[in-house]
Amino acid sequence: MASLLPPGAVSVRRTPEFSESSIPTALRHRHATKAGVWGLIQVIEGSLTYRILEPTPNETTLTSDRPGVVEPGRLHEVEASGPVRFFVEFFEIPSAAAGT
Repeated sequence: MASLLPPGAVSVRRTPEFSESSIPTALRHRHATKAGVWGLIQVIEGSLTYRILEPTPNETTLTSDRPGVVEPGRLHEVEASGPVRFFVEFFEIPSAAAGT
């Protein structure tokens, strides 16, 4: 899974585990990570719909075998496709983080 991230990306934090009933409102509506911050949506159980909203709209279903990579600043949202458990891990590239 980490190979989907840019080379040298380092984990900096992780959300708690969410379920279909506990997904924060902010994740359900268009939002983006900060500049230089990548997200990795990791589904533990079930499936999650991941929508990239801009610049080119795209929708995919995430599962435990198919995580979702969130590029810095990319507008996106998620939606539960039934019962699900997942978390988001955030990554930075150390050289990029040092410049901010």
